[in-house]
Amino acid sequence: MLTGLIHLPIWGLIIVTLIFTHITIASVTIFLHRHQAHRALQLHPIMSHFFRFWLWLTTGMITKEWVAVHRKHHAKCETAEDPHSPQVLGLRKVLLEGAELYSRQAKDADTIEQYGRGTPDDWVESNLYSRFRHLGLATMLVVDVALFGALGLTMWAIQMLWIPFWAAGVINGVGHYSGYRNFETQDAATNLFPIAILIGGEELHNNHHAYPSSAKLSSNWWEFDMGWFYIRMMEILKLAQVKRTAPRAKIDWSKPVADGKTVLAVVQNRVHVMALYGRSVMLPVLRRECRLADANTRHLLKRARPLMISEYLHQDEVASDTLKSALQTSQTLATVYRFREQLRELWTNASFGPEKRLEALREWCQQAEATGIQCLQSFASLLRGYSVLQRV
Repeated sequence: MLTGLIHLPIWGLIIVTLIFTHITIASVTIFLHRHQAHRALQLHPIMSHFFRFWLWLTTGMITKEWVAVHRKHHAKCETAEDPHSPQVLGLRKVLLEGAELYSRQAKDADTIEQYGRGTPDDWVESNLYSRFRHLGLATMLVVDVALFGALGLTMWAIQMLWIPFWAAGVINGVGHYSGYRNFETQDAATNLFPIAILIGGEELHNNHHAYPSSAKLSSNWWEFDMGWFYIRMMEILKLAQVKRTAPRAKIDWSKPVADGKTVLAVVQNRVHVMALYGRSVMLPVLRRECRLADANTRHLLKRARPLMISEYLHQDEVASDTLKSALQTSQTLATVYRFREQLRELWTNASFGPEKRLEALREWCQQAEATGIQCLQSFASLLRGYSVLQRV
């Protein structure tokens, strides 16, 4: 059997393979995603080029192409123009053919021209990485076999499959299909796991779609973003500089009336506001109505629940009829849903200027407090003092 320069037991080879694939994941999430696509942080040239070199060895992906495809995904999310939406194409296709979908879109010259601007365009990129993309993969194969012998071929194969499966398949597929949501974004993005280590933090996909330009993908205290941990370590070593993170909500309960800063905070942080309204107003009312309802009505309310809370909906005729029927079962439920839609108008109504938005928000709070619905009254008090803190 062909042996390499380094002799390791099977468990040692597994560990080395996991380390190699993890470096690739870190390179994708830190360099391609947060640094290049969204400009959430600045990297020291040493780190930037290390990530580029490693990705050339292990993926053959060109920075400009990856960035362009990802930016188009955000711009056209869950539409027919989205390069890889499971809501449009089906979960099976994106999960199993994610790499093919990416490659097809990466060959679209219009996509690259429109969405790929600002990516590296130096001599190395033009004359090595982009020109000889498969040379890096071949180099990695030679290194793996030279170091670890015949088993190095298996290690190399796993490295080649790692990003197509986890990033192109799982994140782009399952991450827009199943999971939990901290924010009510106008797409189907979900968080897969709160402890985001395996895919470097990309598991927190709903958080990312809520605040795409944030260098930190975790939101709640119980969520862990491995990529952010690495970024903070690099920041301490002066190898990275964070430019933006997601705003954090702050409530001033003593504020007697909403002001211009309140309106700005509500509009800028609307994905959090709508999620908060769903958790603190819609869900308590729905639970109460379900307890009081008969079996048929309870079944109707459970089917209508996502239609009353989610900001991403396929509103067909059946869904509209279900929602209408559910709201007719309870005056209280109809009231809190109506206030939800009125609140959303603060940022969806294009005719609203700053003064009109402030007037509308104050009126909304006054009317909400006058309803006599306790959870809605409490939310109005919260909204009056709503503000955000941002790192930079």
